[in-house]
Formats: sequence, C-alpha cells, structure tokens
Amino acid sequence: MSATAAILVIGNEILSGRTHDTNIHSIAGALTARGIVVAEARVVPDVEAVIVATVNELRGRYTYVFTTGGIGPTHDDITAACIAKAFGVTLHRDPLAVKMLEAHYEPGQLTEARLKMAEVPVGASLVENPVSRAPGFRMANVFTLAGVPRIAQAMMDNILPTLAEGPAIHAQTVSCTLGEGVIAEGLGAVQARYPDLSIGSYPYFRNGVLGVSLVTRGTDRSAVEAAAREIAAMVEGLGGKALVVEGMA
Repeated sequence: MSATAAILVIGNEILSGRTHDTNIHSIAGALTARGIVVAEARVVPDVEAVIVATVNELRGRYTYVFTTGGIGPTHDDITAACIAKAFGVTLHRDPLAVKMLEAHYEPGQLTEARLKMAEVPVGASLVENPVSRAPGFRMANVFTLAGVPRIAQAMMDNILPTLAEGPAIHAQTVSCTLGEGVIAEGLGAVQARYPDLSIGSYPYFRNGVLGVSLVTRGTDRSAVEAAAREIAAMVEGLGGKALVVEGMA
C-alpha cells in the first residue's frame, strides 16, 4: 500500500486571489515522485477554528499532512498556534530555533516579532530552512512549512528523505486533437478494463489548436503501457493521430 498525503494551504491571500499558489504543484510533484499518493489538497482562511478542525480531520485520514503558510512574524500568522491546539499542547519558544534566528540576523535585528518564528508546539521537531533560517516543524504526521514557495521547496528537500517511499508511480500520456466527446466512450471502456489505473482526460488549447491529453497513471508499469497502447489505438481508430510520451505531458 502506498503512503497517502494531503496538502493544506493556509491564507486569506490565496482565497482572495491576491497571491497565486504554487506550493500544491511543487509539493504534490515531489511526493508523487517518491511514490506517495496525494489524495487531497485544500485551501483554508486564517481562521483558527477552521484550521484546527481541518488539520485534525486530515491527520486522521492520511499518512502525512503538509501545511503551508502562516508561520511568519505578524499577527495573522496563526498556524503554529493552531497546530498546537489541534494536538492539545501549548506553544513554546524552541531554544534551537532561537539559535537559528540569532545566527541569521545581525545583532539587534532579532526583534520580539521575529522571535515569534521560533515558537512551535511542545513536542514538535524542527524542519530546517536553509533560505531564511526560520524553521518549519513536524508534529507527528503533520509537517508545517512556510508559505513562500522557495522556502517551502527547500524545507521539502529536507523532509523527503525522512518519508516512507512507496512504489514508483508510472505515467504515459496520449495526446490527440480529437474532442473529448469523440473519445469519451472508448476511454471509459479502457478504464473499465484497467480498474487499478487512473486514467484522466485533460483538454488543452495550444497554438490555436484544441486537443486533449489522456494520462494513464499507476504502479504497474506494464499495465500503464498496455492501457496507453489501447488508448492510442482507439484514437487512431477514430481517425485521430496519437502522440504517446512518457510521463504526464
């Protein structure tokens, strides 16, 4: 059985449209490459009750939960306190986190507001941040990361070697310029013959041409390849031209 994961993006700035989230894309890609199935992703506001309830729901359902956002120095950075509340513990100022910040800031620049970034739930282990030094943290199966994409990615680089490694997830993509309505019946029939695979249909518009990418994913490489061949044959049989590539093009 593959390990499973959920990604929880926290922040009013995402929901308002002010900030474009890229963390789901990068975290999901890194986890998928390790054989961990990302089963769910959510975006929630900076509201304590919502964050606490969502964290508790997800951590009970999946092997891992990854949160991003809300661990900075300002009043609306409430994620650490919410994680502590979800686990029924208090926050404390971690001495190692303080040392990390002291090494990063010039003398006199480590303000009380910045020291807030050293506050983590009691019992948490730190996640190193090689970019700006303010650490993330892990509490049981919940990893709390910064919202800044570059920092979140750097934290993930440190986390990945500590995670369970599942069977590799293979993928092949069949692209064509037939409409989804044309290939829908045949594609459904292929899916029915390969119930253990995930087969998705993703329309695109490139260089003035409308087409669709038919992506087959699964842990059984031979089954993925066989299903992709059947999809390509179906496309050709319907008068289209199939382009088959490795991965999720």
